[in-house]
Amino acid sequence: MARILLIETATSLCSCALAQDGRIVEYMESPEPRSQASLTAVFISEILGKAGIQPKDCDAVCVSKGPGSYTGLRVGVSSAKGLCFGADLKLLSAGTLDILAWQAIDENLLPEGCAHIIPMIDARRMEVYTATFTQEGRMTSRIEAKIIDASSFSKELSDGPVLFIGDGAQKCSSLFESNPNAHFANCCPKASSMLHPAISAWNEKRFEDVAYFEPFYLKQFIATESNKKLF
Repeated sequence: MARILLIETATSLCSCALAQDGRIVEYMESPEPRSQASLTAVFISEILGKAGIQPKDCDAVCVSKGPGSYTGLRVGVSSAKGLCFGADLKLLSAGTLDILAWQAIDENLLPEGCAHIIPMIDARRMEVYTATFTQEGRMTSRIEAKIIDASSFSKELSDGPVLFIGDGAQKCSSLFESNPNAHFANCCPKASSMLHPAISAWNEKRFEDVAYFEPFYLKQFIATESNKKLF
């Protein structure tokens, strides 16, 4: 079974894990938000140290590819590419919404009779990055940036219990809390829940091109100018 280093930096918290023999053997998660740049490399080093191995002893690195935070995604992908180039490892990727769907499954968060899992990543104001999944973790809709209002997901909610999961789920709670089919899990994606997508990608040989791989931002990044005068 492959030994895979897992890196998740797509939202406000970052985490890393080591998968071996089909299970998570090491895991670290940031206690503070937006610490990807300072902690990702530290986590990787400590996880490998605890396992008593070096990067070259791994078979692959799997990174969360987005959508998510522009800066967070850049940190994760850059870290993964550096490891792959330096130790000649395979590069794998996992969609951030897929990771959240599997987190719901792994952590037994699904309500009884769950009809849909709807991961949501905060995209500011009332917008989220989202898609719809089955209770088995299979995506059934396209990924989109969606502005949430009281009429959103009316079809899914009419099908039965729905779990909204992710750091964007809280935006929906006030809109849907009166609906008995609406359930919420406000959390960030974890590297430990990358296990199933990573193993699937490895077994199916869905390797990314290390030189040309880019994160899936979904929306174009637009830099803003500071109001402060330079002179």
